[in-house]
Amino acid sequence: MNDSELIARAAEFRSRAYAPYSGFAVGAALLGRSGRVYGGVNVENASYPVGICAERTAIAAAVAAGEQEFEALAVIADSPEPCAPCGMCRQMIVEFPIARIILANTAGDVRVLTPADLLPHAFGAAALP
Repeated sequence: MNDSELIARAAEFRSRAYAPYSGFAVGAALLGRSGRVYGGVNVENASYPVGICAERTAIAAAVAAGEQEFEALAVIADSPEPCAPCGMCRQMIVEFPIARIILANTAGDVRVLTPADLLPHAFGAAALP
């Protein structure tokens, strides 16, 4: 699956986001090494800290399905620039081997990064005894 196809899948998932408070719908599509695509959407809550981001819902769906190695993660939102993941999502992303992080906006702008680009000097398993 190429990057454009994965962005299109993220856009499909975005249409299912639950964002009644911010109106900022985000979709994510995570391509597993198996070739399967896992979707994620942001799910807001009236108690704001309880909400969850699209990137983490996609990763959680993949892990729940038994997959833990990934080729790419595409994230799309209606933002002026391709929307970068929040800090919690960045930390979750670096936990798993993901070759490419594809950030897009609905205007068609795209940036491709690595997890290390998103979170240099990340805390990870190597830091634990």
